[in-house]
Amino acid sequence: MFFTKVTRKKNAAASRMRKASKLFWASVMAISIVSCTQNNVKQDNSLKKYFDEHQLNGTFALLNNGTGEFTVYNLARYRDSAYLPASTFKIVNSLIGLQTGIISSDSMVIPWDGVQRAIPEWNKDLNMYQAFRVSAVPYYQEVARRIGKEKMQYWLDSLHYGAGKKDTLFKIHSAIDTFWLDNTLKLTPDENLGLVKKLYFNELPFFKLYQEKVKNAMLFEDNSNYKLAYKTGWATTEKGHALGWIVGWIEENRHPYFFVLNVESADPKYDMTTVRLKMLKDILKQLGFFEGKM
Repeated sequence: MFFTKVTRKKNAAASRMRKASKLFWASVMAISIVSCTQNNVKQDNSLKKYFDEHQLNGTFALLNNGTGEFTVYNLARYRDSAYLPASTFKIVNSLIGLQTGIISSDSMVIPWDGVQRAIPEWNKDLNMYQAFRVSAVPYYQEVARRIGKEKMQYWLDSLHYGAGKKDTLFKIHSAIDTFWLDNTLKLTPDENLGLVKKLYFNELPFFKLYQEKVKNAMLFEDNSNYKLAYKTGWATTEKGHALGWIVGWIEENRHPYFFVLNVESADPKYDMTTVRLKMLKDILKQLGFFEGKM
């Protein structure tokens, strides 16, 4: 009911997608939160030094898709604590925008509104691919406004996005263009990792083509040794702390490993921009990545 009624073909496609979303939720609890048990978790406290080095609290988790084994630092935060998704929500916002036709393709341009912002890369016309990679908040706020609350809520419900362990559906109560930034919507690092795992295998309730487009936007490094795909996030918590995210996967020898890094500083002005990625790469290097041997 949420698709533009242009042709019968599109209506039929919408019906199929609604059925697909129901089937998706029937299996959604198979994502990491279920498979992460004490039997397949290695708690690696040697990774604490990377958090201490940058004076940050947080958690890191890596899922070996081949074995189902998790390597985790700070298991309690990874599994039990929820935080605003910040710009990692652009993964979902992109998928919903594409699926509903609000974003006609990843090359669709939304003109710059002329407002000068602190990040120069935002101050120009951008298409989806470009906006995703520079994490342009204004582009995705406009996408959310065009999607509207009703359609957005439908797809969040279909994904059970931010529903948590108790499976309590999140309801949009704040502004449609800020709810992922204002601490009303929260999800655990475990949920965020589970989402990108489903995305990698095209198992989310969206057309495969659209999942591929988002994955393409996430791919930042691709060479003979590895592929590294991710989405970052940076926002302020209810306590006024700076919060940083990186969620995605690294692939070596066609074998994917899924990761999530979630970090927090009591300093609201803490610059997460370079620290997040440096920490991620330092941790992955310690765990044996980047040489094509994993």
